[in-house]
Amino acid sequence: MTMPDHPLPFPATRRVIRFWKPYGVLTKFTDEEGRPTLADYIDLPDIYAAGRLDMDSEGLLLLTDDTRLNHRLTEPKFEHPRTYWVQVERIPDEQALDQLRRGVEIKGGRTRPAQVRLLDSPPDIPERPVPIRFRKNVPDCWLELTLTEGRNRQVRRMTAVVGHPTLRLVRWAIGPITLEGLEPGGWQMLDEQAADALWRSVQRRPG
Repeated sequence: MTMPDHPLPFPATRRVIRFWKPYGVLTKFTDEEGRPTLADYIDLPDIYAAGRLDMDSEGLLLLTDDTRLNHRLTEPKFEHPRTYWVQVERIPDEQALDQLRRGVEIKGGRTRPAQVRLLDSPPDIPERPVPIRFRKNVPDCWLELTLTEGRNRQVRRMTAVVGHPTLRLVRWAIGPITLEGLEPGGWQMLDEQAADALWRSVQRRPG
């Protein structure tokens, strides 16, 4: 489908919420095994997650009742950016960071080029309820990693390939929407301006 040069505003009748998915919560509303789900936090009808986060990952999840927005957020060809804060074992050198930037070979083929930087200090976020694996005398650090694709457990697989296993993974942003102002388990309906900014960002032509 051809995208217009000047897209229409996001429909005011449609809903988008941002949610800080806590550790240990499934990205679905029901679970036969009784594990924590989105339904434990969000009580809204006819709204669905646009994408997913693994049970052991945390951070930003967008949910919407607009099928077009959901499609553009989840279809890889639109190359929509997602930014993660990643705590890894040991301190990556510039060679390891360059490997991540250029793309690495994982199951399913080479990853797309990514934006990667070493954070000067840990991000200001709450502690995880289940502590990370800690190994005495093994340092750790935080990376900021922005991808334009979302394969299964991609971030964890990428850092493992370059020798720095992921200890904790928090998605901070999806396009222009971030976790700013939220706490784990909290959610907020996007206002008209924020929803429109998100809608316009996903209508940009890939490449």
